[in-house]
Amino acid sequence: MGGGAHHRFGQSQAKLEDLWMVGISHLHLDHVSDLPAFLWQSHELRKEPLIIFGPSGNDAAPDFSTFLSRLFDEKTGAFPVLGSTLGASQRAGAGGVRLDIGRVVPGGVRLDVGVVDVAKADPSTVFHREGTTVTALGIPHGNMPTLAYRVQTGNVSVVFSSDQNGTDPKFAQFAKGANVLIMHLAIAPGVETPLHATPAVVGRIAQEAGVGQLIVSHIGLFKLDAAIADLRKFYTGPLTVGADMQCTAVQ
Repeated sequence: MGGGAHHRFGQSQAKLEDLWMVGISHLHLDHVSDLPAFLWQSHELRKEPLIIFGPSGNDAAPDFSTFLSRLFDEKTGAFPVLGSTLGASQRAGAGGVRLDIGRVVPGGVRLDVGVVDVAKADPSTVFHREGTTVTALGIPHGNMPTLAYRVQTGNVSVVFSSDQNGTDPKFAQFAKGANVLIMHLAIAPGVETPLHATPAVVGRIAQEAGVGQLIVSHIGLFKLDAAIADLRKFYTGPLTVGADMQCTAVQ
């Protein structure tokens, strides 16, 4: 849900009414800033509430439910016109926003909000429907509460690592045997930060997890070839550098 996600969702010809759930990893701007745009006027395409999950909070960030209230509360939110997403009644009636010209416009589809405890040791099942299960696991990303997600549908699994520093061994087990692992490649080789894993650590995690293929995304501003070479010191499997609108075959 970072910048551009709203545009790319439409460009891909995905349909809001077909969407089963949204999983928010954490509340840094580049991962959540397009949520208001995504929800605006969403009621016109979807009537069923939209399931959405996000992380619990700490001193660095509020829990996801509080975050949504700060954005969309009908009286105190930054975007009160989206109060209907939280089930607010609005002055014009249920789900309605009265504009100056007198029209009543619902702001967005109702959200079914879930908060996942990032401190929980074991993965949390957040969604299950028609043979598809989504689990979430808290991962270390500095002091920002952050979730990784695993989507299992039939015998195919995709793991989204989210931003993390790679220091928690439980994540490799969480991603074990996934057909696809999507990890960030945000910092250059040799750079140490509590926020992001180095390319070498990304490679080590993918190799340890024994995934079918690795896709790297969230690419930082550095020489990509050098980062890939560092990653390849540990990971020997299929590797793809991710790009917007890219399609990947899952085997």
